[in-house]
Amino acid sequence: MTDPVSAPTHPIAGLVARVHERHRDVKDGVVATYIPELGRADPSWYGIAVATVDGSVYQAGDTDREFTIQSVAKPFSYAMALGRFGGERVQGIVGVEPTGDAFNAIALDPLTNRPFNPMVNAGAIATSSLLVTGDPVADRDAFVATLSAAAGRQLSIDEAVFRSEVTTGHRNRAIAYLLLNAGALAAPVDAALDLYFAQCSVKVNVVDVARMAATLANIGTNPVSGAEVFPSGAVRDVLSVMFTCGMYDGAGLWAHRVGVPAKSGVSGIIMGVVNRRLGFAVWSPPLNERGNSVRGLRASADLADELGLHVFDPLSIGASFLDAL
Repeated sequence: MTDPVSAPTHPIAGLVARVHERHRDVKDGVVATYIPELGRADPSWYGIAVATVDGSVYQAGDTDREFTIQSVAKPFSYAMALGRFGGERVQGIVGVEPTGDAFNAIALDPLTNRPFNPMVNAGAIATSSLLVTGDPVADRDAFVATLSAAAGRQLSIDEAVFRSEVTTGHRNRAIAYLLLNAGALAAPVDAALDLYFAQCSVKVNVVDVARMAATLANIGTNPVSGAEVFPSGAVRDVLSVMFTCGMYDGAGLWAHRVGVPAKSGVSGIIMGVVNRRLGFAVWSPPLNERGNSVRGLRASADLADELGLHVFDPLSIGASFLDAL
């Protein structure tokens, strides 16, 4: 795929191509099947995109093939809630602490009786409940419009995946009733779940996700259109929680190895954000035991090493690439 704002002669373009090739033949991991539609994914699908705050995009592999965003919707839903209600109201219903539990654990923080954070399912369902207005179509449209503004193109919901989520999402339904019982749900169960499932079912490609990440990196403003999508204060809070909680119960290893705010989804997508510099995305459906893309983890670690992305790296090896931006 050739993107109109790509810069194929820039050194980053060659780096992205090399990282993609390095992990192309990886066979580890298993495609998610607990949502039946996700089980149709081809394990060989694999794409990488890097989008900078100057609007450039560098990409390799299956970058125009669409998939559903899944849990990478969670930071954006959280940003919308923060922008609409402010931090005090949102933190009254969902915390910001990491958890070593699985992303779909039916559990609340025993100290607060609230979800641990908005990057696990319980927290994301609570966050979605804040965005419910009583008009499900308008609520879905508002979320899609926000993601479209962040990505820079019109997106839509994959209706087949949405129906699959609604039909098979019994564990999430159990979580929602736990939230209702704890007083941590701001809308009826069915309405909150309808919006949550719709958010997870938005269709994107890996370039869309890299551009959404670049919008976060650009303090909430889309680098190409100049549209302010998220308030800057909301972006700060979102990136903070992404750094500590965004990679399920693999968040600590990610912070140690890659060292940037990130979020993963069970469709095989990983999104990373480098504040004021760039966003990147790696998509490959086979997952490890913690629900993170195997190729995505390896490719992201290579990008961090070769571009000097780790926030605590004192050497910043490869950072000359970024200094040239």
